Amino acid sequence: MHEETTPAPQETDPRAGIDEAVAALDELGDLPLTEHVERFDAVHTELTVALSSIDKV
Repeated sequence: MHEETTPAPQETDPRAGIDEAVAALDELGDLPLTEHVERFDAVHTELTVALSSIDKV
């Protein structure tokens, strides 16, 4: 009987999305104020993901 194995979950760098989200803040001066919150939320989300992955929470 042939058992299928499930591949191990791929470890990702918890900082992977942070640089991209922070880089998007460089464009704030060119954007209307209404779009600033979305950019800050993206950075907050990426930081939250990175911090929670440290303890595997």
